[in-house]
Amino acid sequence: MSAESSTLLPASWEVPSVLRQRLGRHPGKQRAMKAEGHLLLVLHAPPTADHELREGRFFWRNPQGKWAPAAMHHGQHALDELLDEYDRVLDELQEAFQKAEAARDYFNLFTRLNPLVRSLRHAHEALQSARESTPDDRQLIVLRDRAYAMVRAAELLQDDTKFALEFEQARREEEQAASAQRMAVSAHRLNVLVACFFPVATLAAIFGMNLRHGLEEVDETSGPWPLTAIVLGALASGFLLSLFITRKPRRP
Repeated sequence: MSAESSTLLPASWEVPSVLRQRLGRHPGKQRAMKAEGHLLLVLHAPPTADHELREGRFFWRNPQGKWAPAAMHHGQHALDELLDEYDRVLDELQEAFQKAEAARDYFNLFTRLNPLVRSLRHAHEALQSARESTPDDRQLIVLRDRAYAMVRAAELLQDDTKFALEFEQARREEEQAASAQRMAVSAHRLNVLVACFFPVATLAAIFGMNLRHGLEEVDETSGPWPLTAIVLGALASGFLLSLFITRKPRRP
C-alpha cells in the first residue's frame, strides 16, 4: 500500500486493510465497499465550476453500527450534512433559474447542472448499494430516499433549464428569420425603384441635363429660395420613400 493512498482515510479509523488497498491516490467514482462487516462509502462533495477534480468525502461504518466521522450538529447524521451541501447548491441554482432572462444565463446554469445531476445520481446509487449490503441500518433508507428526492429535483430543474434554453434559441431564430424577411422585402422594393429610375439616370448621363427650364430667371430674382425648396422637397420625397421601403410586409 502506497503512502499516498493511505492518506485518503484518517489513520485513526480501524478500517480493514482490504478496503484501504482498494483506494488509489484519488477518491475515484462514488461507491460503497464492504468487507469484514465494515462499510466504507466514497462520495463526492458538490461539484463547483472551478474544480475539475472531485473532492472526496469518506464515511465509515464499523460492524457495531457506529459511523465516522461524527456529525457536527447534534442529532444529525454526517451523511445528512453532505446532502445539506447539495441542497444548498440546488437552492442556489433554482434561484438562478428564476432570475435567468437570456440564453447565456440558461446556458451557464445548464453547464452547472450537468455535473451536479451526475454527482447526485452516483451518490444515490452508492447509498442504494450500501442499503442493500447493510439491510439492518434504517438510517441508510432515509438517506437513500432523500438522495433520490434530490436527484429528481435536480433532473426537473435540468429539464426546465433545457426547455427554456431551447425556447430562447427558437425565439431568437424566429426574430432573425423575420428580420431577414423584412430585409429581403426592402431590398426587393429598392430594386424595383432602381429599375424604374435606371433609364432616366442613363439618359441623363448620356445626354446631360443642361436644358432650359425657366427656373434660371426665378433663381436670379429670388436668390437661394428655389434651391432650398427643391432640396426640402427631395428630402421629403426621400423620407416617404424610406417609409415605403421599410414598411412591414403583409403576412402570407
